[in-house]
Formats: sequence, structure tokens, C-alpha cells
Amino acid sequence: MIRLGVPSKGRLMEKTFDWFGQRGLTLRRTGSDRDYAAEVEGVEGLELVLVSAGEVPQALAEGRLHMGVTGSDLIREKLAGWDQIVRPLAPMGFGGADLVIAVPKYWVDVETLDDLDAAAAAFRRRHGHRLRIATKYHRLVREFLREEGVADYQLVDSQGATEGTVKAETAEAIADITSTGETLRANGLKILTGGLIHSSQATLYKSRRADWSDADRTLLAELTRRLGL
Repeated sequence: MIRLGVPSKGRLMEKTFDWFGQRGLTLRRTGSDRDYAAEVEGVEGLELVLVSAGEVPQALAEGRLHMGVTGSDLIREKLAGWDQIVRPLAPMGFGGADLVIAVPKYWVDVETLDDLDAAAAAFRRRHGHRLRIATKYHRLVREFLREEGVADYQLVDSQGATEGTVKAETAEAIADITSTGETLRANGLKILTGGLIHSSQATLYKSRRADWSDADRTLLAELTRRLGL
């Protein structure tokens, strides 16, 4: 039995159902919005599991799901060495958003990552502590800034609206997901040139750690054929 995890509610669930439906595979809920019963029509041996997108990466890593739909940002953030744990089968063309570095608009001398590095060093000299960057994406941001040579900063965890942390004076800059940039601009922030960390979209993944029987592998080959993968 192959267990396929898809987002449990909202537009992500609807668009996932549409994506499979356009490829001849009908997914649907079988209960109310408060339970998570669902099924795949016309396919023996495939179990549909409704789960939050944020839970899919760990479920794939633990082998509780054979396949799953979630954002590529969540996979990369939650799974160290993600490409050894899951294999992307198909980008799905929806759920797109960019993880970016943004700073206050009034930082007129800070437009690029090099500028941010210089500003961070100056900030530490002036204030005696590192410039704070608020984010929910610690792994992705830390790896990106290390590769770009930015130092003298500290990451602070954002549990709420990350774009509001600068106005609240709990951070000097942010790293957050945005689709249009409108919310950033409304909060007096600008995206740095070269500050794109990752362009995310919903993606269908296969777990490398799930228990794949011979029957499962045969079914997977049939599914990938039907889905045009």
C-alpha cells in the first residue's frame, strides 16, 4: 500500500486535487471539513492521507508517507540533507513564493548583500551586539548567508507575522516568504538585490526511507506513467 500525503485544507488542497485530476487521477474528501477522510478513485493500493503541508517533510523522512505534496521551502528547511531523504517527482506549478532578505526602506545605503554585510559589521561596532534577522527559516537563511559571506548577524525566531518585527523593534531585518512583495512594502521594507534565498512551489516528493515493496514499486511505475512523470 502506497500512502500519498496531500495538504489537508484550503487552496493548496484544492489545487493539489485539480493537479491530479487534470492527469486522470481523482482525489476527493469523503467526510466533513473536520475529519480527514479521503480517497483516490479507481486506483487499488493507493491510500490518500490528508495532512498539513508542514507535517509532510517529517512524515516522508520517517517513512510514514511514501509520497507527499508540500512546498520545496519546507522540505529544504525541515530536512538536513533533504536530497538523501526524498526525491522530487514533479514541480506542480502552484503555491509559488520567494524566500527573501528584506531591510527597512530608509536604509538608503543598503541595497545588496554586500551592503548588508557592511551594515551588519557597522551595527555591531555601534551597538555591541549583532544585527538581528527575524525568520522562520533558520536553516535556509543561515546556509544562504554563509555562502554569500555575510557575517555579524544573529537569527531570531519569528512565531507570528515576520514582516512586523522591524516595526516592533524586535529585529533590524527579516527573511520571509512573499508572493508579491506587497506586505513587505506595506511594512516599510524592501527586498535586497541578490537577496532571493529560494523560489518555492508545491512539489510532489517520493520518500527514500519508506518501505517500498515490489508491489508498491510496480504501482509507483504505473502512477508515474499515468501522471506523465
